[in-house]
Amino acid sequence: MNAPLLTRSLGMLAGLGLAGCMVGPDYRRPVADVPADWSRSDATAQPGAHAAAPGDLSQWWRGLNDPLLSELMDQALLASLDLRGAQARLREARARRAVAASGRFPSVAASGNASRAWSSEETGGAATRDLFSAGFDASWELDVFGGVRRGVEAAEADLEASVASLHDARVSLLAEVALNYVEVRALQLRLGIARDNLASQSETLQLTDWRAQAGLVSSQDVEQARSNLEQTRAQIPSLELRLAEAEHRLDILLGKAPGTLHARLSAAGGLPAMPARIAVGIPADTLRQRPDVRAAERRLAAETARVGVAEAARYPAFRLSGSIGLEALGQGALGNGGATASLLAGITAPIFNAGRLRSQVEVQGAVREQALVAYEQTVLSALQDVENALVGLARNRERSEALTRAVEAARNAALLARQRYSAGLIDFQSVLDTERTVLSLEDSLASTRAEGVLALIRLYKALGGGWSPQAEPRPAGMDAP
Repeated sequence: MNAPLLTRSLGMLAGLGLAGCMVGPDYRRPVADVPADWSRSDATAQPGAHAAAPGDLSQWWRGLNDPLLSELMDQALLASLDLRGAQARLREARARRAVAASGRFPSVAASGNASRAWSSEETGGAATRDLFSAGFDASWELDVFGGVRRGVEAAEADLEASVASLHDARVSLLAEVALNYVEVRALQLRLGIARDNLASQSETLQLTDWRAQAGLVSSQDVEQARSNLEQTRAQIPSLELRLAEAEHRLDILLGKAPGTLHARLSAAGGLPAMPARIAVGIPADTLRQRPDVRAAERRLAAETARVGVAEAARYPAFRLSGSIGLEALGQGALGNGGATASLLAGITAPIFNAGRLRSQVEVQGAVREQALVAYEQTVLSALQDVENALVGLARNRERSEALTRAVEAARNAALLARQRYSAGLIDFQSVLDTERTVLSLEDSLASTRAEGVLALIRLYKALGGGWSPQAEPRPAGMDAP
């Protein structure tokens, strides 16, 4: 083959590599089958929640009006080990995308050699010969069937999935910080209730002891009062243990050693305030906002592209390679030495592999199907999370209102029982029963109010709160599903 014909052939191969076909399926975003509205959209089921657009939920905790919680949230975003890990995975995905993209371009390497050869008098006249050479080698595998392009497409989708996973880690982190903070405040509130009841029962024991000394009651009443007092006292260590564990979990979430936040959390502070109304939007809004749904959709796109990578391996591969250089007998003469050049075009095609390549395509097709199922499950789980949180908020409000009325009545009953016991009109068992009822109901009310705030936090998490797709840049292809 003469030089012009070789040049034309190489040009045709290069053009084929640049404008070749793309094997494998083209990705199409799946259409999620979601309802038009939440199943619990009636006002009775969702007190305080309405279907207006949720707006910016990137800093939803500001609406709880708790300065310390807001400060802890900011610290968590700066120091969380979970976020650091997610950021490292994002950097890995970016580097892998660059590696995949490099396959679309030729590779060029420089080389240089120096050699010296001696010959004997019998064979070469006792001559010494030096040879110096320098040049460049290049090679390029033409992407005729789109295997490299599909690989870049998969790496790009993986990168976008890593971006969404980083956002999801942020959402989960902020929700966990808020949940543990509320648990700390709830346990502090319950400890205060237990200690207040302990003080009240101490007064009852003292009253009973005075009446026993005066001969008005038997020592049985004194022992019953002491037993009631000690039962209440026994609850305090358990609550203190749970409080310490909640504080330590909060420490770890902020990347601190256990016990670091104890002094700051020990300061008096009630439960965060509940907002009057909560805009929950519609199911489609949730799917656009949830980063885990976006990550699952991008993983599906990556696995779809990898089907094309596996399919392209079944087709011939075309490679171009060449080199150009200089040779000289002396190092100083290298710039004026003779030039060398070579060009090579090659093709390799699979002929027999016992069905391995076809099976790899089937394997990747099954992996893609798994990614599709995972995406559909993620969508359903997202809708379930919101529905559960909405029902939890509604039922919690009803329970809290009933317990508030019950606590008020129980306190009145306990006060009347003590007065009637002091007057000798009832036995001591009635006093014990009313005191136990007060303690139980007050503790239940505190727990229920805390559960209401926890349900609100879970709702914000279920809605994807903690980041904003409008406020943060995103790579191309990250449109909402």
